[in-house]
Amino acid sequence: MKVILNEKPQKVTIIEGFPGVGFVSTIAIEFLTDHMKFRSIGKMWCPELAPIAIVHGKRIIQPIEILYNEKFNLVVLEALAGVNGFEWEVADAILELYKKLNAKELISIEGIATVSEKEEPDTYSFSNDEVRLKMLQQACNCQPIKEGVIMGVSGALLVKLSKDIRASFIFSETHSKMPDNKAAAKIIEALDKYLNLDVDYKPLLRRAGDMEEKIRGLLEKSKQAVDLKRTKDTTPYIG
Repeated sequence: MKVILNEKPQKVTIIEGFPGVGFVSTIAIEFLTDHMKFRSIGKMWCPELAPIAIVHGKRIIQPIEILYNEKFNLVVLEALAGVNGFEWEVADAILELYKKLNAKELISIEGIATVSEKEEPDTYSFSNDEVRLKMLQQACNCQPIKEGVIMGVSGALLVKLSKDIRASFIFSETHSKMPDNKAAAKIIEALDKYLNLDVDYKPLLRRAGDMEEKIRGLLEKSKQAVDLKRTKDTTPYIG
């Protein structure tokens, strides 16, 4: 997995969120990119990734794109294509990006499955920096996660963390396999309070149907493209 950068802003905060349970992180990332000014500064790429480019408005979204907000010195990883089977490689690439940009902090966001549906999903936090962990608890009312199984890119990052990487994790409960706006809104609320982004998460709840339809449509198009490629790759040649 290669990290390709057109710009190298320094001392940034990095937020990563890859498609997972409830598509919580995907919705949260899309909400941030829709409500804050970002520009593309690069991408992560490997030849094994599905060859997908999604057109959204005037933007062409690559499988894994690196976006930058200058006002808050914030870097966001936008990924609408699944990375199943590449989690370790993606984690390595994120840590490489962290070092290239001399980042201040890496924030990983993710949904965690729960069997019970709540009116207000709980949020949890973890950090390898005690000061950051206390800040998360105080600013966002995020409960410290004491036990649990974290999978995907977030799980790979937890395993690969070293002392020179300052990383924080924000998890929101979700009971749904479908896009879960309530859980995503809790992530946005936590990020807003923690980073002082001045982003209002309430429109995410009010426009739940629109956002869910948007994410569902983008992911379905991505899946169709992958399925079509697989069909072509396995179609026998007769001649």
